[in-house]
Amino acid sequence: MWTLSSKQSKAEAAGAANQAAAAAPPAREVIYRHALAVRLTHWINALCLALLLMSGLQILNYHPALYWGNYGYRGVPSVASIGSEIDPASGAPVGVTRIAGARFVTTGVLGISYDAEHGMVRRAFPAWLTLPGEPNLALARDWHFLMAWLLVLNGAVYLVFSLLSGHLRHDLAPAADQLRPRHVLSDIWDHIRLRVPRGEAARRYNVLQKLAYLTVIFLLLPTMVLSGLTMSPAVTAALPALFDLFGGRQSARTIHFVVANLLVLFVLVHVFEAVLAGLFNGMRSMITGRYVIKPQVGS
Repeated sequence: MWTLSSKQSKAEAAGAANQAAAAAPPAREVIYRHALAVRLTHWINALCLALLLMSGLQILNYHPALYWGNYGYRGVPSVASIGSEIDPASGAPVGVTRIAGARFVTTGVLGISYDAEHGMVRRAFPAWLTLPGEPNLALARDWHFLMAWLLVLNGAVYLVFSLLSGHLRHDLAPAADQLRPRHVLSDIWDHIRLRVPRGEAARRYNVLQKLAYLTVIFLLLPTMVLSGLTMSPAVTAALPALFDLFGGRQSARTIHFVVANLLVLFVLVHVFEAVLAGLFNGMRSMITGRYVIKPQVGS
């Protein structure tokens, strides 16, 4: 009798312990996600891209029109342009952006902007978006070329590190199971629903992240650098094949601007996803390297 009662007590105690463990919230796990080299090159890239964009927009302010081919000047039909004109109805100046023949009124942002010191200003991009803020083509070019070469050097360091450390192979190359159509479609559906990965799914980048990072590293950034070099007469004198690659100096200029906008779009989506997944957790991982794996709901 004593033995049976003792066994029952132990069974009841074990059941109670199991229930308590099941009721307790699952523990969060901290992993080391980003190496020091990845973190440093990430922030240098962010700085370079921001200053490249701002200085590039200031350079474009001096002739805010894009063409296709070798030649582009006033009077030649453009692919896209930003300017101002007098509105026939009101008689007031309006900012106008034209893309492939379509006309958009962009007063207040593009073509015409306002500031407290000068009032209405006719310029393609507003002062707060350019580097320097005031018109200065020489200084804008100095900033642009300096940041461009820093970006190239930083990218080379990142690429060498990624190849030697296995970061590219282990962290960025999609695994075979991630490339299955069913998995890709599932990942797309999760993004549409703004569903944040948790548990085991949060240990690695999802397939859309990996494809986006690889596209930026091996397509957009090289295209940006090569199209920029194609605009240099000194470079094309030594490498005329760049004209054939991009279809002309003005075509390279247009492609350069389009790729810049694609990089801006990537950064905006990247920041949105970071905020959605947890801004503090993401920022901490890119500063200290440590990332908290949130437990799977219902696990």
